[in-house]
Amino acid sequence: MSAGEVITDADGVSRRDFLRAGSLTVVGLSGAARASTLTVSPNRRAIFILMTGGVSQLETFDPKPDAPSAIRGPFKSIETVVPGLRFGESLPGLACRADRFAVIRSLNHDAAPIHETGQQLLQSGQLSMNGVTFPNWGSLVAQAVPSRAGIPANVILPKPVIDTGVTAYRGQQAGLLGSEWEPVIDLPGLADESESVWRLYGDTSFGRSLLRARQLVERGTRCVTVNLFDSLQNQITWDCHGDASCGPATLFDYQDRLCPEFDQAMSGLLDDLSQRGLLDDTLVIATGEFGRTPRVNDNMGRDHWPDCWSGIVAGGKVSGGAIIGASDSSASAPVERPVAPGEITATLLNWCGVDGSLQTIEIGGHSMPLVPHAPLTELWG
Repeated sequence: MSAGEVITDADGVSRRDFLRAGSLTVVGLSGAARASTLTVSPNRRAIFILMTGGVSQLETFDPKPDAPSAIRGPFKSIETVVPGLRFGESLPGLACRADRFAVIRSLNHDAAPIHETGQQLLQSGQLSMNGVTFPNWGSLVAQAVPSRAGIPANVILPKPVIDTGVTAYRGQQAGLLGSEWEPVIDLPGLADESESVWRLYGDTSFGRSLLRARQLVERGTRCVTVNLFDSLQNQITWDCHGDASCGPATLFDYQDRLCPEFDQAMSGLLDDLSQRGLLDDTLVIATGEFGRTPRVNDNMGRDHWPDCWSGIVAGGKVSGGAIIGASDSSASAPVERPVAPGEITATLLNWCGVDGSLQTIEIGGHSMPLVPHAPLTELWG
């Protein structure tokens, strides 16, 4: 893709500045061959759950029950076990466990409102430049922190994301680190689990993926990325435009299928990790690449909205019940503690013992950090 090439998202929006391309080339890489000076337990693991397609904040973790119906949407909100914290009504399991994880309500970015930008920013910390593709967080950890022999350090399951509307990098490869540090693609079989464990997660695609993530971290894999969908084409996903040409899902699909399946699988993962004594050593983050428009569209869907969205962070001794950031009355913009997606990348790296700001690359005679963000220290109170 050349610097002047026009790219178009699924809504037909021209984005010439998507890659912020220039004439820069990679000159050298330093710092990536060693971990930072952070002290990290060899037992620490991280699971990043990409809610592919961009999940609506209003139907999940940041409902606005007092807003007009055009903003609020067709569904109710429910109380959680944390006083004053409400979730969408289709997440009762997580509402009962809200004191076991933190909620972020102010994620945002100002890049092009397409899937690929948010996916890059969340998983590599910054957007690709012309000729420079920044590595996935797990690849950085795998390269910097030694893993156990015979155990893959960095796994993506069930497979990498494809077909998201634009042919561009999605933040799930080793990039400039080289092919040696590419994530392992995991295609599970799950026959060795008991019926009670299957029931815990639910016999769904979401459930099988999160159960496999638990298996991997239990066996020593340090970094796991779970793509809840590997494609946005011709199927019901979080990309709820209500339009077959963009994303056929509507908000009713959230209520009928997507939220209930995610609620059971995510609740099951938290319970399972806790029961096995793995939760304190495993950081779990779930979010999408952007949010959805504050107003419901004519098709009972919501469109792309990178100005504000939500996510949850569990495990890793995170302060349960904490709320980081706040949005305005329509969940359309942060009004308190805006959180950049790259802070998610930095948090995953920091938990695993890597300081992305110390991993530097020299481009055009200038040194810059691979991940120019600080971790979300507020998660630990």
